[in-house]
Amino acid sequence: MNEKNLIVGLDVGTTKVCTIVGVQNPNSEIEIIGIGTAPSHGLKKGSVVNIDKTVRSIQGSLEEAKLMAGVNITRATIGIAGSHIYSFNSSGVVAIKGKEITEADVERVMEAAKAVVIPSDREILHVIPQEFRVDNISGIKDPIGMCGVRLEAHVHIVTGAISLIQNLVKCVEQTGIQAEHVTLQPIASSESTLSSEEKELGVVLVDIGGGTTDIAIWKENSLVHSQIIPVGGNHFTNDLAVALKIPHAEAERIKINHGCVLKETVNQSAHITVQGIAGTRSREIQLSMIAEVLGARAEELFDIIKNVIDDKGVINEITGGIILTGGGALIKGLPELGEYIIGRPTKIGYPKPFGGMTNIMQNPKFSTVLGLLIESSHMRGRTDVNDKITGQIDIMGRLSDSLKSVLREIF
Repeated sequence: MNEKNLIVGLDVGTTKVCTIVGVQNPNSEIEIIGIGTAPSHGLKKGSVVNIDKTVRSIQGSLEEAKLMAGVNITRATIGIAGSHIYSFNSSGVVAIKGKEITEADVERVMEAAKAVVIPSDREILHVIPQEFRVDNISGIKDPIGMCGVRLEAHVHIVTGAISLIQNLVKCVEQTGIQAEHVTLQPIASSESTLSSEEKELGVVLVDIGGGTTDIAIWKENSLVHSQIIPVGGNHFTNDLAVALKIPHAEAERIKINHGCVLKETVNQSAHITVQGIAGTRSREIQLSMIAEVLGARAEELFDIIKNVIDDKGVINEITGGIILTGGGALIKGLPELGEYIIGRPTKIGYPKPFGGMTNIMQNPKFSTVLGLLIESSHMRGRTDVNDKITGQIDIMGRLSDSLKSVLREIF
């Protein structure tokens, strides 16, 4: 198998590490050939807190994916989140030198847009174009070939703490894998979950992970805001463990099998048996009590999301509503509660099927890693085009040099 066609997405999350291996055929279609998951140890709220444990978790996931795919993995696109991520919008303007706008002009205006002062301990992860303006015409997605004298770009810039990005990259590279690209997780989740129509209408993607909840607000096919909230599925589990005085593993089991955030919808007289802390007897707990505990945390999370939407002033522009994804989105009643609190249609977002995806993988908990695989494919495509152009320039250069030497010999 040609290693050049191999693409890998690696999602290093707070609760699980997931690796997906795919092959990109000449038509740029992706075929999934391997998947590996392992419990994640060594991360807290999306950031690395223990290098050795994180490396072992990544290694476990990679080995499983390698075994299934039957290939050697050398590089991967990795996802990043954590409360250190900060994003903002910026703009830049340049004068057009020729009559027509060229790719060089677009590169210049993008450079102008990202020429902003950021603290020395942060680095830019993404510069995502939202729209271009040529003279007084706005809403342009691709200005190349248009005529004008003034080009303006509006972009979304994502930054992260250099040390925390380096820690994650270091953990990946210690397993013998090169970190090909670092991608913000809500951007990856959007790639696998949202349709272009939903992005055009205006939606809020809410990816509820283990340690964080990632938000991406889309409007007119452009990313207008992204944010990481340090509240995730683990907080629901911890609340249950504390309230019911049970071990964390038992709280996780109850959340998955019996969890619901709407107290009114559960059978008020129904009970379940829970295992207490080692040395104590098992006991009966009402389902309504579990729903009360989970409901309180869910209300807090949706209140934070509502404040983010209100703060950005986009409540009337998100016609497509709220789309919940990630493993934490599977708790019963979350879409109904979200719709009630935020006042916009809310649903669970499942990854769009592609490349022989199995039913097991068509699950919200795989949204991020499948998105990373798609992102890796896009990045590889752009690199191949650039390499082709560079190759053509090199050939022309060599031809020119050989012609010059021939002419020198003749004259």
